[in-house]
Amino acid sequence: MDLRNVAIIAHVDHGKTTLVDELLKQSGAFRANQAVAERAMDSNDLERERGITILAKCTSVEWKGTRINIVDTPGHADFGAEVERILSMVDGVVLLVDAAEGPMPQTKFVTSKALALGLRPIVVLNKVDKPDAEPDRALNEVFDLFSALEADDDQLDFPHLYASGRSGWCDAELDGPRKNLDALFKLIINHVPRPKQIKHINEDFRMLATTLGADPFVGRILTGRVESGHVKVGQTVQAISRIGQKIEQFRLTKITAFRGLAPQDIEEAQAGDIVSLAGMSKATVADTICALAVDTPIEAQPIDPPTITVTFGINDSPLAGRDGKKVQSRVIRDRLYKEAESNVAIRIKDTPGGDAFEVSGRGELQMGVLIENMRREGFELSISRPQVIMKEDENGKMLEPIEEATIDVDDDYSGAVIEKLTGVRKGELVDMRPSGAGKTRIIAHVPSRGLIGYHGEFLTDTRGTGVLNRVFHGWAPHKGPIPGRRAGVLISMEDGEAVAYALWNLEERGKMFVEPQEKVYQGMIIGEHSRDNDLEVNPLKGKKLTNVRASGTDEAVRLTPISRMTLEQAIAYINDDELVEVTPNAIRLRKRYLDPHERKRMSRAG
Repeated sequence: MDLRNVAIIAHVDHGKTTLVDELLKQSGAFRANQAVAERAMDSNDLERERGITILAKCTSVEWKGTRINIVDTPGHADFGAEVERILSMVDGVVLLVDAAEGPMPQTKFVTSKALALGLRPIVVLNKVDKPDAEPDRALNEVFDLFSALEADDDQLDFPHLYASGRSGWCDAELDGPRKNLDALFKLIINHVPRPKQIKHINEDFRMLATTLGADPFVGRILTGRVESGHVKVGQTVQAISRIGQKIEQFRLTKITAFRGLAPQDIEEAQAGDIVSLAGMSKATVADTICALAVDTPIEAQPIDPPTITVTFGINDSPLAGRDGKKVQSRVIRDRLYKEAESNVAIRIKDTPGGDAFEVSGRGELQMGVLIENMRREGFELSISRPQVIMKEDENGKMLEPIEEATIDVDDDYSGAVIEKLTGVRKGELVDMRPSGAGKTRIIAHVPSRGLIGYHGEFLTDTRGTGVLNRVFHGWAPHKGPIPGRRAGVLISMEDGEAVAYALWNLEERGKMFVEPQEKVYQGMIIGEHSRDNDLEVNPLKGKKLTNVRASGTDEAVRLTPISRMTLEQAIAYINDDELVEVTPNAIRLRKRYLDPHERKRMSRAG
């Protein structure tokens, strides 16, 4: 059967997963009466809720005698390293661009990787039926982007289509028939070359591991494209590292290919196929799986180093163990090491006490996804504020990670955003230009430290209308101290249930985080102080009752509604002497040391 391998790349929320759903439907991958969830490729609960793709997934469709292997890639920068490696196992890319927004930072990041690998993209201008769509402007911006990324003449001469993934049509002309996706299928088959690996079918078996997974029955699973030869179930193969060291020798227990949505076990894979292999115990991403006679590894992308560290500890608050069943440090440790097995972007390190673990990764979103998954599995944790990982250059100078932030805001709010980014958060303004419809696009290089916790503040400053995107830019000399949260917090001095009357009296002191009848404990943060110092308060203090009754004294207490923080907001909000208590049913903020005398002693020592 004729074969094509293609990846779909785009900025987050430009419609990749929805388009793949339609490709599956129109190629007959689903039965006519089959019940299929919307965004079928986003199988993980968190992916569905957040509307983002976290894990790269493979599928395949058959169209008029050609099998097209399609990889749906994450569009978010925190999962960007996965995109890079996936592009090395395909022969073409479909670049999806929102016809209203045009190319965005993640488009730039992923496209630069695709062009550097010599791939010739097909550009699909999606969502052209939106009222604010400007497909011609978006197309010009894509050309400018390719030019800026130093694309060669072949790559600049890219074919383009107009589409609405949600409505299930794609046409070569903007005013085409708008019936189906046939134009895209045809273009993929005509424009994307056959896998060149097919020429090497008679050589020794070699495959580069691109993504890592885990299965409770078969253990580690490595996915990649077979570069040469063929391999059968039961064959003995070896894994060698990027520098040619032998890691292990093992027997293949399973080979899985992608057919529609369901993975399918096959007996033999050959050059050009994208498959998953099982049977190894140590091999990981960027290693070469090959026949025993092979001693040279396939060139591979190095795994990007993590940029932030968060400490995961046991929950030692007075309310520990009431919600979750998994509370011991041993259970938490096993779960984190299991995560590190299937997620190459995460590194785990034990701390001296044994009750906490340093988890390093690429961003707040990635950490938030891991914590959210763990709390849903019944874990209770205490989480520290994220710390940025620094590195030294050859002269002993301290370097810190810098991110490129691309921001679209209404003109009225651009001044406030620039002031925060360049003043308080030590960023440098790179570009600022109008982007139509009363909006301004701001591009700035900001230290990663400066962006921790900024998103919530940014939404407040822009009245919820701004869009902030960020992508790792590089390393730069340390920019000096960046002030954290300015406001102090209100700390409970008692254990018990919060009382409405007490909270009502405390409202003049600041903003509340808890509601009446909510359980509180000594050292728990129950609100934000209106001043810059921490204040201990009593949220249990009831009203003293007397025999005297007068009109107006017994009116019902009216409290200002509280706004609950999401997990990422809570982690970004806390200071270094505070923790987030995470349980299956609650997210609470607390001081690291609950006893006020111990807090004073530690602040003097620090």
